[in-house]
Amino acid sequence: MSYLKVIHCTLCLKHGYVGVYSKPVLFKITHLARISTAQNWRSKVPLKTQTTATVKNKVTQDTRVWKETPSYDRKSNTGQYCLMLSKSRLTSLVVLTSMAGYALAPAPFQLTTFAFCAVGTGLVSAAANSINQYHEVPFDAQMSRTKNRVLVKGLLEPVHAIGFAALTSSVGLGVLYFGVNPLTAALGAGNLILYTSVYTPMKRMSILNTWLGSVVGAIPPLMGWAGCTGGLDAGALVLGALLYSWQFPHFNALSWNLRPDYSRAGYRMMAVTNPALCRRVALRHTGIITATCLVSPYIGVTNTWFALESLPLNIYFMYLAWQFYQKSDSASSRKLFRFSLLHLPALMLLMLVNKKYWSSSDTQEQTDTKIQDVGILDKRITVLPRGPVVVAQGNDKQC
Repeated sequence: MSYLKVIHCTLCLKHGYVGVYSKPVLFKITHLARISTAQNWRSKVPLKTQTTATVKNKVTQDTRVWKETPSYDRKSNTGQYCLMLSKSRLTSLVVLTSMAGYALAPAPFQLTTFAFCAVGTGLVSAAANSINQYHEVPFDAQMSRTKNRVLVKGLLEPVHAIGFAALTSSVGLGVLYFGVNPLTAALGAGNLILYTSVYTPMKRMSILNTWLGSVVGAIPPLMGWAGCTGGLDAGALVLGALLYSWQFPHFNALSWNLRPDYSRAGYRMMAVTNPALCRRVALRHTGIITATCLVSPYIGVTNTWFALESLPLNIYFMYLAWQFYQKSDSASSRKLFRFSLLHLPALMLLMLVNKKYWSSSDTQEQTDTKIQDVGILDKRITVLPRGPVVVAQGNDKQC
């Protein structure tokens, strides 16, 4: 009977029937108590154990905001995590521009040096991206585009990122120094410091970070050029100018649709702080790209066909930038960004096909030919020596 009273009190408190003893309620309580008692008598398990099992099987909803990160097997996923730390797609683009710089340089092509230059550039780029993620973990966690990065999710610890960066940077710079030349290694080391120590903190300080980031993006083709020729000349500067200007329509169009993320994380981007300037700069640099392509044959980097063949490509690039400037919506910015991904490889391919000098011997032969032509002209032209003019006086005496 005491068990019935306990169930009676529990049901009354649960349903709010405190102090109520009507017949329907008592009948319902008695009926439930009989069913529960019968089940307990039929079971051989003690009542205390049954109550505990019931509590254990009860599902509770987890309403916590922060939850524990599930543990993953780091050893079996080391390669994948290293690719995530290095930002494999961005590193591939950096290596591609470095290879284009090597291929466009007017010097003999050496496969070993070319491979060392590509591998060293890729390792230095991977180190720079790893350090960048190490510094930006609390800010990446606030952005939808970067919240799944390896350090944000806790798949790796910060010490792993620093160790990976130290290993890849030391190996990459060593490959560039001993396998290519000291100038290429110096450019790689300078770009690593510029990206990690200047550009990364400046992203939260000033919109000048976009211009500085464009300088960082223009250095890899110079590394390829220097790796092939051992120096930098006017052709390298033309290639660097193209890569520098290409960064603006590419990144400004990308950042336009990410304005809420950048604003939430506190990044000072043109698309957030000055949208009108963002659109103007993108349009302006598409025009600079067109002008640079038209000038490149006169500098000796490409032939005249490159200026003609690249003109439709650049005009369409300018048209998309103009649409972005006029409409300033997500659709126009997305079109500009997607075409920029096709524009750069197509432009590099046209430059390679229409390369003016395939080796330094071609330029030397042309210079020797000019010297020989000038020598022939010197031999044909005879210059009379200056002296006093003597007038014959014999005829005057006869007259």
